[in-house]
Amino acid sequence: MVDGQNVGTVFTEGAPERKALEVNFPFENLHRLAELESWRKEVNRPIYHVHKWWANRLGSVFRAILLGAGLPETKDAWPEFYSPKHHFGDMVVLDPFMGSGTTIGEALKLGYRAVGVDINPVAYFQVKTMLGAPGEEALSRGFERLEERVGSKIQSLYRSKYKGQDAHLLYTFWVKVLPCPDCGNKTQLFAKRIFSSNAYPKNKPQSWAVCPFCGEVNEVLFTDSSAVCRGCHSDFDPQRGCIEGQSFRCPGCGGLHRTLDVVRRLGRVPQHEMYALMLLLPNGKKVYKAPDECDRELFESAKRELATLALPIPNVEIPAGHNTNQARSYNYLYWHEMFNERQLLALGTLFQGILSETDQKVREALLMLASGVLEFNNMFCSFKGEGTGAVRHLFAHHILKPERTPLEANPWGTDKSSGSFSTLFERRLLAAVRYKRAPFELRVASAAGKIVGEKVFGVNRPLSPRIASNFAEVAERKADVLVMASDSGCLPLPDASVDLVVTDPPYFDNVHYSELADFFFCWLQQGLAETDPAFAPASTRHGMEVQSKDAGSFSHLLGRVLSECSRVLKAGGIVAFTFQHARWEAWAAVLQALRSAGLEVVAVHPVKAEMSVSMPKLQAREPINLDQIIVCRHRNDCQGRVALPTGLDVARDSQAVVSRYNKAGIKLSRGDIRAILMGSCVKLTSPLTCEVKAREALDALRNGLEKHLNALDHGQDVVAQAMPGAKSNGQLALDMVFERMKQYSLVRPTRRRRTQSSPRRS
Repeated sequence: MVDGQNVGTVFTEGAPERKALEVNFPFENLHRLAELESWRKEVNRPIYHVHKWWANRLGSVFRAILLGAGLPETKDAWPEFYSPKHHFGDMVVLDPFMGSGTTIGEALKLGYRAVGVDINPVAYFQVKTMLGAPGEEALSRGFERLEERVGSKIQSLYRSKYKGQDAHLLYTFWVKVLPCPDCGNKTQLFAKRIFSSNAYPKNKPQSWAVCPFCGEVNEVLFTDSSAVCRGCHSDFDPQRGCIEGQSFRCPGCGGLHRTLDVVRRLGRVPQHEMYALMLLLPNGKKVYKAPDECDRELFESAKRELATLALPIPNVEIPAGHNTNQARSYNYLYWHEMFNERQLLALGTLFQGILSETDQKVREALLMLASGVLEFNNMFCSFKGEGTGAVRHLFAHHILKPERTPLEANPWGTDKSSGSFSTLFERRLLAAVRYKRAPFELRVASAAGKIVGEKVFGVNRPLSPRIASNFAEVAERKADVLVMASDSGCLPLPDASVDLVVTDPPYFDNVHYSELADFFFCWLQQGLAETDPAFAPASTRHGMEVQSKDAGSFSHLLGRVLSECSRVLKAGGIVAFTFQHARWEAWAAVLQALRSAGLEVVAVHPVKAEMSVSMPKLQAREPINLDQIIVCRHRNDCQGRVALPTGLDVARDSQAVVSRYNKAGIKLSRGDIRAILMGSCVKLTSPLTCEVKAREALDALRNGLEKHLNALDHGQDVVAQAMPGAKSNGQLALDMVFERMKQYSLVRPTRRRRTQSSPRRS
């Protein structure tokens, strides 16, 4: 309350009936379920994970949002979560940032009609392909035909011998090599000589290290700092390499050189040397060995063969950009340079075999899968370790990070392979098709004292939608879904034609989707450019893509899309989207975009985001594990307020949320508290009728709340530090609210960045 008036949104007389999503949201109940789903997203919602897309949000979360947006305020969304009775066929849902299609799939399962739009053709292609994918039998026959055409050829490139036995070559270990600028000595860029350990080395310390003198592969312990090579009997330290921070020390002359400076002077992609192999023996045992002359000749023969063939391999330049400059700094100027010659031969052969498939739907499904396989089969991949999926794929960091010790996998693969075409066909593509036929929800259960996921069938409609070629077919109920590769800032939809907008906008400044998606796009073009106009351009980059490091530009581009959403939204409709960011500028940009679109925030709810131990979160100084669901209506459905919100209003609003998490026993980080406060600030400033006042109010709240965030982080007694009489009663009340928040929240310490050598849980 401010001067006796409510600060939040008030609805005008005769406004549409409120929905359950506006009144309450079961975020603490949903949190456990969402966390369970996040650990194995590709298993629990396989349809959205056949191909890579960034920042995939959780299906259970969007199911709950869609339920809350469709149910009246008198209903509680959580008891309805597993009800099979829902059918929202009278309503059309729009997702203008479709991504991998989470909103679309969850809407169709609940009986909504849906429209999905994405400016990036790679996102559009994977959603369109999966919604229209043929059945399991047709795909299996197509796989068998492909295996007959190219399977044995690709497998022949990945063979070796171990003590006279024929073996599959599972993984080839490579290391970048640079010449010393002082003496010319070739230096292998090892951070340490141990190259393979278990994912849980404290429990299983057995590791493998390469000798710096003769190159022999030796069994050592994870903690060993001294070893004797079994080949040359030399003493060496398995923990020691030549890397020192951003530099390397030449083992010949001892000179220290900044790695990137040497690479730039080199003027080409650094050379790689093969130093170890992991083999799969006929009895199923995995063994390591140093490469021999036969192994090197097999690779050289692949190089020679590649030079004689005309395979569908892209020869496309990598344009400069925020993310692509990371690769270009190491002289990777063309996308195909991110692969070695054997990988190009294998992948080119695979794509050539797929493109000769005559069944269009089977061909496109296999083409999508092959595109996804690229992520695990390039020279930007690395080894995760034993006891887990071996390949750390290209986008584990959401960037194009050159690897000093890359890993080459077998692209066709075996039943023991990670990230191969044959294994992903079964585990991703067929799993997705089976899920379409019988979609299930997870339910949190316990078994032997552990939290487990229980599959609940029969609460969804099968995902076999009628796919439209235009919006009229959806509007007239002749089709269930329309997907488009289009700029959502100029939607080809009539005014007031959709009931709901539910989406997850792109990041403000972290991940430039189009720069990364071009990695896949240039390969997909080989089979789609002539038949699909979305794949005719040279790149997925688009001037109207909602992606910018500049807050003003981001706000303008996002506001442009939200304005279109506002235009096509029916009177009384809802716009709901998830958002997460640690910077206040991002939230100010969102507020500005909403105001420019004529939308007002009527509710904000926190919700579990992606997996808490994902690589970007492990590397974050203040990890945020919560998204905020921003729920909006047309401004003319609401009665704006002039009264300015205070820090006390924000603190009280946020405290109510934090206490609910506390009662559920869910811990929050400092970043989570920050996210909750930011969402509350946007909600309370959104109703202000004056735009200038709204921005000024947000800035004032920001300045006041930062001090209290710091106090929360350091456990300070804010009230005790206050000088008597130095604060107003309102400010003292704010301090006390924050003290209560500190007690309510089980705030964890700020997480430190892991060092490169620190073991990570996969």
